[in-house]
This record gives sequence, structure tokens and C-alpha cells, in this order.
Amino acid sequence: MFDFIRNHQRWMQFILLILIVPSFVFFGVQSYSSFMSEEPKMATVNGKPITQREYDLARREQLDQYRQMMGAQFDPALLDTPAMRQRLLDQLINQRLLAAAAADNRFSVSDETLRNTIASNPAVQEGGRFSPERYRSVLAAQGLTPAAFEAGLRRDLAIARVLDPVGQSARVPTAVATSIEHALTETRHVLTRRYAAADYRKQVQVSDADVQKWYDENKQQYQVPDQVKAQYVVLDEAAASAGIQVSDDDIAKYYEQNKSRFGQPERRRASHIMIELPANASDAQRKAARAKADDIARQAAEHPAQFAELARKYSQDAGSASKGGDLGWIAPGMLTPALQKALDGLNKGQVSGVVESPYGFHVLQLTDLQPAQTKPLAEVRQQIQDEIRKQIASSRFSDMATKLTSLVYDQRDSLRPAADALGLKIREAGGITRTGLLPQEEAGADAASASPDSALLDNARVRQALFSPEVLRDKQNSGVIELSPDRMLVVRVAAYTPAHVPPLDKLKDKIHARLVEQRAADAAAKAGEQALESLRKNPSAPADGFGGAVDVSRQDPQNLSRPVLEAVMRAPGSPLPSYAGARDGDDYVVARIDKVEAGKVEPDAVTALSKQLSDAWGQAEDEAVLKMLRTQYKVEIAPEAARILQGGEVG
Repeated sequence: MFDFIRNHQRWMQFILLILIVPSFVFFGVQSYSSFMSEEPKMATVNGKPITQREYDLARREQLDQYRQMMGAQFDPALLDTPAMRQRLLDQLINQRLLAAAAADNRFSVSDETLRNTIASNPAVQEGGRFSPERYRSVLAAQGLTPAAFEAGLRRDLAIARVLDPVGQSARVPTAVATSIEHALTETRHVLTRRYAAADYRKQVQVSDADVQKWYDENKQQYQVPDQVKAQYVVLDEAAASAGIQVSDDDIAKYYEQNKSRFGQPERRRASHIMIELPANASDAQRKAARAKADDIARQAAEHPAQFAELARKYSQDAGSASKGGDLGWIAPGMLTPALQKALDGLNKGQVSGVVESPYGFHVLQLTDLQPAQTKPLAEVRQQIQDEIRKQIASSRFSDMATKLTSLVYDQRDSLRPAADALGLKIREAGGITRTGLLPQEEAGADAASASPDSALLDNARVRQALFSPEVLRDKQNSGVIELSPDRMLVVRVAAYTPAHVPPLDKLKDKIHARLVEQRAADAAAKAGEQALESLRKNPSAPADGFGGAVDVSRQDPQNLSRPVLEAVMRAPGSPLPSYAGARDGDDYVVARIDKVEAGKVEPDAVTALSKQLSDAWGQAEDEAVLKMLRTQYKVEIAPEAARILQGGEVG
């Protein structure tokens, strides 16, 4: 057959043409090409696509960066959200827009600018100056060549020229910053009167019909997210230590082998007298210092009890002379070898001859001596037992971890074989959602939130494993999840409860209490607003019921809540007194303003505020430019992008 094809190639080409051409007739050349090669796209910029593959790669890199930064605290459920995915797509679109604008406007970067930018980076400097060797080594550590890095940096600098002149040129006039600083520092003397919702609860009536109506209109507020009940086994030090018995013989052998650890070595306490000798001392200086030290040593040997007095009188060691030369208990390595050797040769109270060190000449006295001693076995028995048990447990833990990994994969649909083989207890806990643990009142008696293992089950990696397709859908064991070097667990789903709204009979009391609180708050607000209206009509009326006088400003709100403070600062400053009111949680607060004082404006504060406002203005202008570029370069979001942004899997 192959010989026929080889000998009749022109015939075969004709036959293939007959077979292929109809497909173009029915589907069109463009559709055929798309079917064969086009990737799904998220958006187009200037007619060029941002493909799903590009987006997925950027998303994976972003999550990896978060994982490295946050370590064990990384929770993809909190970070990989629709809002975060939308922000990432916007970033990719903005990058394309800026690159297109830079190319169309022929923005470029000179060699000198490139060199100066690289040389100004502290990472490639030594002693504040650019180091070619350090530059090459830093790039090599990142797998980059100078040529590749410089090409990328040149491109980035060129792209930056699209927005940098816009944002950096934004300036808020000093008069505007001064005016805002005046508003921030203005002080108002305020008295308040609170209308508490609690005072109106007894007046509130809530019927069963009210509860039913609220439930019908708002029940989604009480939707319980989908949740699982998990079975799990925990392997930790306690599990590895179970059943370990340590015999008396083991304890005795361990004690004999480690006796040095259970005792205290000999300790010596010393005093000294030092005569300094400069590093560049002449022979005459050396002889004079030595003679003085010999004389002191002679006096100390004749009168050991007067050693402290001689030290105070003659020693040139400022740190110990005032203490009679006392050096305290001598730790290993504290003295030079020559001094240590001299001290080791002394008996208690004995004085040494003159000993030379790099610092001068010394005379030593051994003031106290504690012989080496070993704690008796009875005193350290429990410590030894714990250490042996821990060593055995460590070895067992390693073996058990290896077996656990194998067993949970050998029989993926049950934890029982692994638990029985390793002597582990299968535990259960419910109320585990994708983002956390439900409170016990919502999850029931077996709530994970009430379990001693709640911290383990609320781990992001554990929740991620429980809601993975193979564990949630296929009811298989998870792999071994290592939470720390000495703690790991395996989970599987025992039961799954989809997201749902509890029936009214389970929510009736909550809704009733909620309606009472809402209506009491509304009643308090109504009373407060009526009082406020009356006071505004008669501002000179006595300030009955007002108290808590404070001086507040936007920078120093004292104890006023944000809504009350904003109402106070917006109230007219003239004539006085003036009044303002606002809700404060469930309560309503009426405020009386008796005095208004202009703030003190400091030039440094105005300068700092002006910079902050200019930065904010610059960011707003950057956003405006990007919005304009979206129109100019005809940015279009693909219909498929909506599904992916709402939770499609990373490709």
C-alpha cells in the first residue's frame, strides 16, 4: 500500500484536495484556522489578544509569589477571588496599552540613561559605587545575562515614559493644601446627647407576619455556605509516643553514657590586678611595668587577705578595680591561655606570680572554688525518661510518616486501614467551609470550631485539600498534609452539605431580635431628629441632657464616632451654638457646638500634605490616561473572560 502511495503521489494529492476543500466551503477558511490554532482569549488590545494561557501563567506566578511571602498563612480562597482576578487582567491590559503607546510614540532610552539607572541600584554597588563584578554576579544568580537584563530594562524605562511625566507633574497648589490643613486642624468645643436604642426596645412590636415578610425578602443574608464533615487522622509526637515504655536499665545506661551532661564542672572565681602595657611599649616601659607588677605580686603573696585593697589601689583595669579586682566566675574561654593556666594551678586563696597577657601584666588570686559534681540518677530520672521517649518517638514518627503516606494511597476510599495499621484514631468534625469554620451554633455539636483540632482544620491547606475535586467529588483520601515537621494529617470527606438557607423555624428568633433592634434604632433616630429640629429652631434653649464636653478636630476625634464627627465638622461655625446629629451604631447622637477655633497651620505640615495630595492627584491622572488609552486602542473583553474571572480553574 505504501508503494502505491509513493508511486502515485499526484493522484493522492488530488484525492486529499477533494476531501479538504469541502470543509472550507462549509466552515470558512477563518473558522477552520481558528479551530486548528486559535487559543481562547481574555481580551484584545489594538486587535492583539491576551490569551487565556498568558493570563493563567500570570495568575499562577502571582499566587506563587503570595505563597512564598505568606508561607503557612497563604490561603488561596482569600487571595484568588473574582476581584483579584479582575485586577490581574486589568494589569495585563494596562501593560499592553503602555507598551503600544510607547512604541507608537517612539519613546526610547539613551545608553547614558540606562547606565545611570543601573549604576544607581544599591544591589550592584560596593562602597556606594557601581561594581561590574557585583553586577554580573547578581544577574547570574537570577539566571540573566547583562544583554538580556539591559534589553528588558530599556523596554521598561521606555514604557515608563508614557505615564511618569503625567503623574510626576501633578501639583496641588499651596493655597489648596493650606485650606485643607485649616479644615483638618480646626477645633470645635462639643457637647453631646445620646438617644439610645435600648431605651426604645420595650416600645417595639414585631409580629410573626413581620418575621415571615422579612424572611421572604432577605433570607439570602442567612445563607450557609457549602460545607463538609471531615474524617481525619493526625500523626504527631503524641501519636508517635503512644505506648512507649522506658525500662530502668535503659535509664541507667543513658545516665552512665551522658553523665557529663547531668553535672556541673569545676568552677573557679578569681580576682586580678592588672598593670597596663601599651601595644607599642618601649623596653624601658616594659621593665617599669614588670617591676611594678612584681612588687604588687610580692605584697599580695605576703598578705593575701589584702588582695582586694591592693587591687583598688594599683589595678589599671577600670572594670574590676572598684570591685577589688573581682572577675566573677570564670567561664571557659574568658581568659587567655596563659592566665587560665595560672588560675588552674592555684588553690583557694592562693596568689599567683606575674602573668603576661596582650593587655599587660596580671596578678591573680583564686577567691572561690566549686569542685565538679554530678547530679544523682534519682534527681534526673524523669528528664532521662523523657529524652529517651522523645528519641524513640522521633524514630517512630519517621517510620509512621512513611507508612502513612503509602497506606492512604493504597486504599484511597477509606482511612481505616491506615488508622488500624498505625494505631491512630479516626476523628470527625463538621462545619468546615472553603473559607473557614462555621460557629458551633450553625454547625452543630460536631462543629470543627469547637474541636481541640480547630487550628488544624482551619488551616488553608487542609481546607483546600477537602474541597479539591478528588477529595470532595470522588470521596478519596487526601495526600499527607505536613503542617509542621512534627505534625501531619490526612483528611477525607465524610459528608457534604451544599450551600442553603435554613428554614424559618431555625431563624425565627434571630430575625425577631434583629427586627426589634432595627425598629428600636429607628425609634431612637426619630426621637433624636425631632430633638435636633427643635434645637435648630430655638438654638438658645438650655442644653438640657447634654454632657461629655470635648474639643474635637478631624485629626483628633476624641471618642466621637466617624459619622458623628463628620456631622459636627460640617455644621455651620456661625452663629453659635449650632447643632448636628447622626446615627452612632443603633443609637442617635445630637451634638451642640459652642465654640470654633481655627487650627494652627505649620509650614512643614502643609508641605507634607501637599505632597500626599499631589501623589493622589497624579495617580488619578494616571488612571485617566489609561482609560483614554483603552478607548484609543479599542480594548475589548472577551465574553469567556467573565466565567474565568468568576472562578475558572487555572489552566
